[in-house]
Amino acid sequence: MPPAPDTVEVDFVTPRHLAGGGDPAWITVPLHRACGWSYGDDPLMPRVLLSSPNQKALLRLEPDPDDQWWILHHAAEPDRPAWYTSFGARTPVELIAAVTDTLTDPAPASDAPCDPFGALRQAGWSPYGDNGLVSPDKTAYVERLGTPADPGAWFVTVTLGMHQKVWQARFAAHTPPHLVAAFTDALADPKPVHRSGRSLATLDPNVITRKTTDVLAVYVAGALEDRVHSLAARHTTTPPVPVPARQTPPSHGRSR
Repeated sequence: MPPAPDTVEVDFVTPRHLAGGGDPAWITVPLHRACGWSYGDDPLMPRVLLSSPNQKALLRLEPDPDDQWWILHHAAEPDRPAWYTSFGARTPVELIAAVTDTLTDPAPASDAPCDPFGALRQAGWSPYGDNGLVSPDKTAYVERLGTPADPGAWFVTVTLGMHQKVWQARFAAHTPPHLVAAFTDALADPKPVHRSGRSLATLDPNVITRKTTDVLAVYVAGALEDRVHSLAARHTTTPPVPVPARQTPPSHGRSR
């Protein structure tokens, strides 16, 4: 009898905003390998710097227990002042990747008006404050400061209880709206994300749903490569080499 294939335990977690940060390589590796961003680091510092090919954007990943861990700066352009966005350590990488994937998309952004609140309203988020929405479970808040005539920065804050902030994302006032919308679209997505239980913000079954499944290790290891291939294909003028379709691995899920 052939040996059983290697499997790993994977937690599929909802809501995704309480799933923990995840693997930073989900963002940094595709930026470098698929989008041509150059990287620099300091062997004596736990810091990674990635700069876009046109040198207009700089992504800094720097662990800082008292501030944001991810900071993306973008230089001024003829039609827009300089802007930045930043993300706390426990911001799910899938949400940050939605921003970087949209920023690096070679297809021009649509000129149609963009409402970053739109996907959240469709997902059942409720009004909060003067210009904000709160998630149905009351753990995530999206607000825009300023006034309709002079709109300001966006803040996305996730909390557990009154005083336990899990993470915060900040978008400066001049951040392109379609990038903010990419983040809120990903935030509203009901699909679970996979994590290790050790990285979760909470194990409280009243707050998160966690389904643990045994998955073939080869599928877990290949997910990042598939992502790199998919993003690289956006920059080609010929159809990319197709990735062989994978059969869904048999799973023996169990909820915890």
